[in-house]
Amino acid sequence: MGQDIIVVIPAFNEERFIGSVVLKARKYADQVIVVDDGSSDATGEIATAAGATVVRHPVNQGKGVSLSSGFRRAREWNPRAVIVIDGDGQHLVEEIPGILAPVLAGQADIVVGSRYLEERSSVPRHRVVGHRAFNILTNVASGVRVTDSQSGFRAFSPRAAELATFGSTGFSVESEMQFLAQEHKLRLVEVPITIRYNDQPKRSVIAHGLAVLNGVLQIIGQYRPLLFFGLPGLITLLIGLGWGAAVVEIYRQTENLAVGYALISVMLFMLGSLSLFVGMILHSVRGLLLSLLHPDQER
Repeated sequence: MGQDIIVVIPAFNEERFIGSVVLKARKYADQVIVVDDGSSDATGEIATAAGATVVRHPVNQGKGVSLSSGFRRAREWNPRAVIVIDGDGQHLVEEIPGILAPVLAGQADIVVGSRYLEERSSVPRHRVVGHRAFNILTNVASGVRVTDSQSGFRAFSPRAAELATFGSTGFSVESEMQFLAQEHKLRLVEVPITIRYNDQPKRSVIAHGLAVLNGVLQIIGQYRPLLFFGLPGLITLLIGLGWGAAVVEIYRQTENLAVGYALISVMLFMLGSLSLFVGMILHSVRGLLLSLLHPDQER
């Protein structure tokens, strides 16, 4: 499959599947890196026995940290492409060539394997609903549209791999990749993949969804402070002005000052103005920092 193809597999307590995933991945890659994220089982030992290079975290730090560690190790080999795949056996390793193809052809910097481009997978209904909600939120906030923002099966060009250090610690890291693609003008495409749901989820679906939502909101606050703070602030300010207009109208008709309404109007106006200015300031500061860190990049 070419030289310097590296597969990165973040894994936490995946001893049941990690060995077979590594063995299959080695057919398509020159190196397989497993990031053992503080597992309490034999994930690291089995991955080593299967022929993977294992990066160990002493305690569980989350998928985002694991991917940052995996990419950091992968960059030591100056790869032509990096594949990220989950260690739980849900992804079909045989589909790696399809994920790789756009990168190796020079057509993409990030390739997202989407379970929704074609009807190959029987995705549980509750997952479909959650994925669609996160797709809308992430697509609108990042400015980059994909059909499967939460897919963990992806390929990266050398340039994208070089930039792959994530602020997210948990499962919102996939959403962060869309923000990175927009910020660094990375070419992102999707290809269809198959997902197998053989076992019950290890985590509560609701708890997992809330954790991802919290992570995505943090990402929006970091990458789009004007949107995160400014838009709610502007809406709050306008509501305050509307409430103030109602106070004026009440006074005009009755010649009585609606003190309670007036206080609410002032409070909303002040909160909205503060949030709007915070968004504007953070947006300017972020732009300044980025221009200092990446002076050659057009913005």
